[in-house]
Amino acid sequence: MKKFALVLFFYLIVPFAAFCWGQQPETIRVALLKEVESVGLEGIGLLAVDENGDPIRDSSGYYVKRSRDRFGLTVNGRFLRRLTVTTPAYIQVNGKKHRGNMEIYPLDKGLLIVNELPLEDYLVGLINCEISSQWPMEAVKAQAVVARTYAVYQKEARKNSAYDLESTVNDQVYNGCEIEDSRAQRGVMETTGEVLTYNNSVIQAFYHSNCGGHTESAENVWGYPLPYLQGVECTYCLASQAAKWEQTIPLYRIESLLRNNGYQVSGLSDIRVGRRNRSGRLVELFLDCANGVQTISAVNFRKAVGYTLIKSTNFEVRIMGGDATFNGNGYGHGVGLCQWGAKHRAAEGFDYREILTYYYPGTKLKKQYGR
Repeated sequence: MKKFALVLFFYLIVPFAAFCWGQQPETIRVALLKEVESVGLEGIGLLAVDENGDPIRDSSGYYVKRSRDRFGLTVNGRFLRRLTVTTPAYIQVNGKKHRGNMEIYPLDKGLLIVNELPLEDYLVGLINCEISSQWPMEAVKAQAVVARTYAVYQKEARKNSAYDLESTVNDQVYNGCEIEDSRAQRGVMETTGEVLTYNNSVIQAFYHSNCGGHTESAENVWGYPLPYLQGVECTYCLASQAAKWEQTIPLYRIESLLRNNGYQVSGLSDIRVGRRNRSGRLVELFLDCANGVQTISAVNFRKAVGYTLIKSTNFEVRIMGGDATFNGNGYGHGVGLCQWGAKHRAAEGFDYREILTYYYPGTKLKKQYGR
């Protein structure tokens, strides 16, 4: 009876992804915070060690600051080169709960906080950051696979870096374990270890919110072609509110944003659209300035002005009274999986394998680990 109780206790406290049918799954290192001056760590049963592996006295919390010494940090007033914190439960980082371990390093400016945890646990926390776990289950499973694939690819690509992924839109949005739920867990568990491959290699599984009717070729956004990211027609996403958007921005603000990103514009008076590619997205824009007409790629214009303001490169623009009004379709770079398209395809009865095959033509699912 005692043996049974111990076994039951083990499975209750260890996250579901910690072991998969006898095989240890991937772990992932996520940069939670970069260049912050301080961070607070709290939790039950925290164990902290310094850069030599020597333990720091037991505490329910640690306050970490960047030291004046550029090669160190202070932990509860004590100077260290690096801090590693572990716990059998979770660690609160500035009040947000996270699974796994925390490593804190000094940077030239501020601190770097890296969360190392099992990849499957990371994915359960990610689902409700990227979509809603209340979407049809086949869409949740499709999201789990592409997020896992993206993470595995980036882990290899950054194998010599301090971390594999950032926790922001620069990679994948991740806010810890507080928004985990049973449906997110199910979507991850039922696809455990599955990744997308092309010619037996893990792909760059880019994805976005809403393509506005046609996904985009990777070559048009990043300048290099990928055979599984050529762009496909997608009408399923058009029923969502994210399919259309409008934004009005003063010309002086656009000019300021462009200048802050290195573009030598002055006296911006007009913005005119240029060529479009076969997906309908703009290739270039013409800026009428006091010092002449300047040409800028639509991708770079969106990056400079802001991804949340210019939601895609598929837009029209009109100038009136010193303001630019943009009317556009879609949200995101448009490459790979269209999340809203996947949602509506799943609602129509497509399973996650069919959804993935459509958005990433020529790819195959491969099980990296698990049963």
